[in-house]
Amino acid sequence: MSVTLIAGQHALRWFPPSIPYRIINMLRHKLIHPQITAVLAAAGHHSTILIADGNYPAASKRGPRSELVSLNLMPGIPTCNQVLEAVLSAVPVEAIQTMQTETSGPYALDGDPPVWSDYRETIKKANLDLQLESIDKWAFYDAVSTPDHVLTIQTADQQRYANILLSIGVRMD
Repeated sequence: MSVTLIAGQHALRWFPPSIPYRIINMLRHKLIHPQITAVLAAAGHHSTILIADGNYPAASKRGPRSELVSLNLMPGIPTCNQVLEAVLSAVPVEAIQTMQTETSGPYALDGDPPVWSDYRETIKKANLDLQLESIDKWAFYDAVSTPDHVLTIQTADQQRYANILLSIGVRMD
């Protein structure tokens, strides 16, 4: 990535030279992080974005070409749900996967983790008709390790099973 001064705006933004100014001229969404916006602008259909909790091994479990953005400021800030809200305002999403909970051992849960209810509410508020698809932990790691994975956003979320993988859809407007 290169830093480009956008003339007339007096603000530094992270946009690769390949993204024309007309595409980024007027953002109309909640997401204002320049590096995340640049990666999403360059992503295409079927690209994946991982919003990772504070415990996710982001240094070793991500795609070979993915960008890593560390937003983990202090424990719990920001949460995966806060990042989800911003990302859903910026790109079309066609599928959402979560890491399946364990049923035995120290990380076992009875039922869905509380954070999944938050995700469902955020998805509904974004006017999306999508369901969370829970997949096995190792299948989740495999899904994140593909060449289609373009971005990992590491949060400081401390909730168990807060990792969420988004698949970018097609812009229809």
